[in-house]
Order: sequence, then C-alpha cells, then structure tokens
Amino acid sequence: MALVGGYPDAMDASPPPPPALIGWRVLALTYDFFPTLALWMLASAVFTAAFAATHPVRQNIAPFSALQWLLWVVCWLLTGAYAMVSWRRGGRTLGMRPWRLRVVAGDGSPPSWRALAHRYVVGTLSVALAGVGFWWAWFDHSHLTWHDRASGTRMVRDPKPR
Repeated sequence: MALVGGYPDAMDASPPPPPALIGWRVLALTYDFFPTLALWMLASAVFTAAFAATHPVRQNIAPFSALQWLLWVVCWLLTGAYAMVSWRRGGRTLGMRPWRLRVVAGDGSPPSWRALAHRYVVGTLSVALAGVGFWWAWFDHSHLTWHDRASGTRMVRDPKPR
C-alpha cells in the first residue's frame, strides 16, 4: 500500500481476493485427479517391473501385502509432492488454474513448506472422512476448510484478468 502525505492511499488499496467456495474446490480436485492418476500409474509400473523381475510371470503383488502398502504410501507421497511443489511454486496446481484458485498464507503471502505439508496431511484426513473437512466450509463463517484452518493457509479465487 502506497503512502500519500504519510497516510495510506485509499485508491491503492485493493480488497483481498474472495475465498474459494466448495464448488470450485471440488472442480479443482476432480481436474487434479488426472495428473495424480498418471503419477500413480508410473509408480505402479515401477513397482510391477521390479516385482516381475524377481517373481514368476503370472504372480501378482498380493493384496494387503507389505509391498502393496508401500506402493500406497509412495502414491500418497507422490501426490503430496505434486500438490506441495505446485502450491509453493505458483500457489496452484493444474486443477486450480482454470478456476483461478490459489493457496496463500493467512496474510496473503506464499505459504511455508511446513504449512503446506500440514495442509496436505489434514486435507488427506478430510478426504478419508468422506470430505467432512471440505463440507465444513459451508458452515464456517470465513468459508475455510479444516486444512485451511489447521495449516494457517487459505484458498482464494483470483478475479478475472481484464
């Protein structure tokens, strides 16, 4: 904000971007499913190739085996890396771009890695509980989700460019 004669310039002050409503968030999550699916397929291909190199051709990775649990953890970590790097570099993932959504810290600055990791972990818990943490935004006076509140970040919707 610029100072004019020692006072804040009222003409320079722009209102903060509005919070992203739940519908925009769901659209972004749906769109982001596809790049994460590609990452999961890549991880699965690596695991399958490594497994096939040491086991008979017709043998698959057993359901609920340690190797399959490891694959799930790797997929979760890859998804987190995709989200956190995207949020940190430009504030948005591929799914957030078409709807002009952006993740920012509470003061509007880029969030820290720690806040983003906290956001991802709480967001995962929210999805695992049938999205309750997302639907919470309908009842929250600031339209914040559980992971917004827990991490000190928020998702905003940028205005259309002119």
